[in-house]
Amino acid sequence: MTGIADGVGAATAIAAATSATTAPPAPSTMGLGVSLAATDTAAKASGTFPYAADLWAEGLLWAAVLRSPHPHARILSIDTAQAAAMPGVRAVVTHADVPGDAAHGRRIADRPVFAKDLVRHHGEPIAAVAADHPDTARLAAAAIAVEYEVLEPVTDPEQAFAAEPLHPDGNLVRHIPLRFGDPEATGDVVVEGLYRIGRQDPAPIGAEAGLAVPRPDGGVELYTASTDPHTDRDLAAACYGLEPDRVKVVVTGVPGAMGDREDPGTQLPLGLLALRTGRPVKLAATREESFLGHPHRHPTLLRYRHHADAEGKLVKVEAQILLDAGAYADSSADALAAAVSFACGPYVVPHAFIEGWAVRTNNPPSGHVRGEGAMQVCAAYEGQMDKLAAKLGLDPAELRMRNAMATGDLLPTGQTVTCPAPVAELLRAVRDEPLPALPKDEPGEDWLLPGGPEGAGDPDAVRRGVGYALGMVHMLGAEGADEVSTATVKVSGSVATVICAAVETGQGFSTLARQIVQEVLGIEEVHVASVDTDQPPAGPAARGRHTWVSGGAVERAAKMVRTQLLQPLAHKFGMSTELLSIAEGKITSYDGVLSTTVDEAFAGKELWATAQCRPHPTEPLDEAGQGDAFVGMAFCAVRAVVDVDIELGLVRVVDMTVAQDVGRVLNPRQLNARIEAGVTQGIGAALTENLRTSRGVVRHPDLTSYALPTAVDVPDIRIVKLVEERDVVAPFGAKAVSAVPVVTSPAAVAAAVRAATGRPVNRLPIRPQAAVGAEYRR
Repeated sequence: MTGIADGVGAATAIAAATSATTAPPAPSTMGLGVSLAATDTAAKASGTFPYAADLWAEGLLWAAVLRSPHPHARILSIDTAQAAAMPGVRAVVTHADVPGDAAHGRRIADRPVFAKDLVRHHGEPIAAVAADHPDTARLAAAAIAVEYEVLEPVTDPEQAFAAEPLHPDGNLVRHIPLRFGDPEATGDVVVEGLYRIGRQDPAPIGAEAGLAVPRPDGGVELYTASTDPHTDRDLAAACYGLEPDRVKVVVTGVPGAMGDREDPGTQLPLGLLALRTGRPVKLAATREESFLGHPHRHPTLLRYRHHADAEGKLVKVEAQILLDAGAYADSSADALAAAVSFACGPYVVPHAFIEGWAVRTNNPPSGHVRGEGAMQVCAAYEGQMDKLAAKLGLDPAELRMRNAMATGDLLPTGQTVTCPAPVAELLRAVRDEPLPALPKDEPGEDWLLPGGPEGAGDPDAVRRGVGYALGMVHMLGAEGADEVSTATVKVSGSVATVICAAVETGQGFSTLARQIVQEVLGIEEVHVASVDTDQPPAGPAARGRHTWVSGGAVERAAKMVRTQLLQPLAHKFGMSTELLSIAEGKITSYDGVLSTTVDEAFAGKELWATAQCRPHPTEPLDEAGQGDAFVGMAFCAVRAVVDVDIELGLVRVVDMTVAQDVGRVLNPRQLNARIEAGVTQGIGAALTENLRTSRGVVRHPDLTSYALPTAVDVPDIRIVKLVEERDVVAPFGAKAVSAVPVVTSPAAVAAAVRAATGRPVNRLPIRPQAAVGAEYRR
């Protein structure tokens, strides 16, 4: 993969005292704008990274979870006697052994720790076992006798409205009716479409694992790769019937996360077993258990009708959006809000009428996965834009250009886009970039067929297609979420330490925190403390939160330490601290009278400060889907080039060209990597990734059958433009960069396949039969 060249921060030209010429600017090696290496690179490369699956404790027991083989069943009885009698088994727990809240959830507490009367999805936890050996634990779990009355599963979300309630709260999680403009408005041209988006799995790297250690005070410590430790602590404490201060979550190394990484069915039983046995208990989920337990991207059904005038300007958008929440609510209400709010995309639409629903079914659980809600609607509204362009005889990029949103425009929620929104600029950048060369098919020249170098296809059946997509996401939480984070910066001599409960999930926060302190204080050696719940909360690692709120808290704390350091110096020279600057490890005054090194100024001192960052408040959407629900937004344009074998239906992505609105580049190498990773995840959603089910039962829950894109599948990813128009309300002016290329890339690939085949391509991932050209369809 290729991207833009690594950048460097603003360098300071240092004049040589004995030379008549000025030396060229020396590149900065620290601070913001520099490609500082990630802190965990060496540990991951050497195998010393502290994965939860590698943890150990004296007297360790092993846990195993019994999961339901049925997606919907009534539990008639649970007999644990045989399992409990097995040699080496130390405890068996079921719903009857949960001393606190029997159900949990991040927004709606509707998911039981263990199923009691009903099983609502395949793989739902029924019981857990602790034993001296992992094999013993697994055998004991299998020996638990459960008598089921198998029930007919509700797997079609459209049928959930009329089906018997699957939960005491009913089958409807949330309904949002958005009303914006005149319902009687019509356009000269109308196009309609029906779109389906599949179930993408976050497929986290590394085993989902944890270790629970009982404490002498009757509490428990949980060591796990949590992405939101304080929420996990509170959920666990409520489950165990303990006060939150008697449960401590210690974050182990997170190998990577695309959302809420951990399955509660893995975490919560650990503490119960540790409290029951009085010994440490460890559990490492198999890949199959991960597929069955953790949340997935919401499968979505979307019906659209677009109205436009004869010139291609959008007049009205009507849509119905149905999200399959799976068995429990999780974050489905939030995903629906994003889907409905961004249902028209980054386009100016004077009239919009959107109906959105999220419903419970007996399918696997859905939840937070990068770009939730926004990705699904992007695939649909961009399909509609391609249909409009074809009907009007316009170039697809030109149609998008005529409708592109800009700063000051309104979302269909009535919220004004106050942040930079350079949508047209991004589209121009990818449109004007030269296309990749056509493949060579001359004698003796090898070229890559869509089926691979040894593909079975005929080169004469290959068609090339070019497609465009524009996407948008919101940053931080929405609809009144309290997005606060706290950080402490301590300096002792020439070493600084950052204490913040923001979890490093691969998004680069630990590196950014070091760069912020380097920038503000001029200290090169900066350490970031490990995370646990003894620290003040920083919130979940999602939607660019930690770049904004946690980074902002670190900056404020560092500036407070800076003031503590500079005030005595400024007072000594009779000036204000604003007249002193820190750069390249030196402190200097505006007039050059004061000049000293940062190390000298900090020598013998221990300074510290704690600060919070809380963005401006938002509000929930009202009964008409109106309200200022979002703190900020980010935008992206992607052009995809594909080769399609229209006989076999095979698709090869040749090139992905990206232009993105980033606010400010804080770490060039890290930013490029995040965009490339997002595009890659989007290609997977477009072509291969779909966790398939049969009547609610997950088929082939393994990484052999679930086809993640590999290095062979990923094309050149060319980042041709990064628009650095700073968002004035964001710390450093930076925007989140990971989610919006995930949202936009699948739509671009689908558009390119449409262009190559002439087929509508209204389902993701794209199935081979959908990519077979019209002349080969019977």
